[in-house]
Amino acid sequence: MSAGRVIRVAVVDDHPVFRLGMTALLSTLDGIEVVCQASSAREALEVVTGEFDVVLMDIELGDGSGIDVTRSLVRQWPHVRVLMVTMHEDEDVLVASIRAGASGYLVKGADPSGVERAVRAVADGEMIVGASVAAKALAALATSRSLAPAAFPELTEREREILDLVARGLDNATISRRLVLSQKTVRNHVSNVLGKIGAPDRATAIVRARDAGLGVG
Repeated sequence: MSAGRVIRVAVVDDHPVFRLGMTALLSTLDGIEVVCQASSAREALEVVTGEFDVVLMDIELGDGSGIDVTRSLVRQWPHVRVLMVTMHEDEDVLVASIRAGASGYLVKGADPSGVERAVRAVADGEMIVGASVAAKALAALATSRSLAPAAFPELTEREREILDLVARGLDNATISRRLVLSQKTVRNHVSNVLGKIGAPDRATAIVRARDAGLGVG
């Protein structure tokens, strides 16, 4: 980012104490301006526009997933950088965030200097990921990317992601926690996957997925 340019930021989090605290912190930093806040997925999609440089995005929003919001924002505004800010250190959540288009992943509890470095790095076009999950996540991401184009092209990216987790033997409740989706949403995705690949049941889907290279590694 060019010298002297102000980094325009949006903070999206459904916890008002954290959202207001993050806004207060960022407002003390030179060259960073918090332009707006959002407390829900719906509100984020309404207020975030191409005028922003960085969006700090919580993963668990009251009315939806920050990962899905990220995917929508990046699709509409490719130059907007999204920095996920979350309690999750699970590599599956990190991989899902990066695949959705996030440019960074910061665990809540990072110190103020870490937050500042992350915001400035993401604004400059860098990818930043917390060290605690980076190595495992990048390995998982590389595996998922190598499998994605060839396996089940009739599925959406999200459906393929869920089929991969089903093939690993995870139940809907576990998938729901890992991807930060409601169990109802996961059930619907699984049902759609079975229909699209012509599998009569979950066991058959697992066999077909593993034959295609999913659910391994």
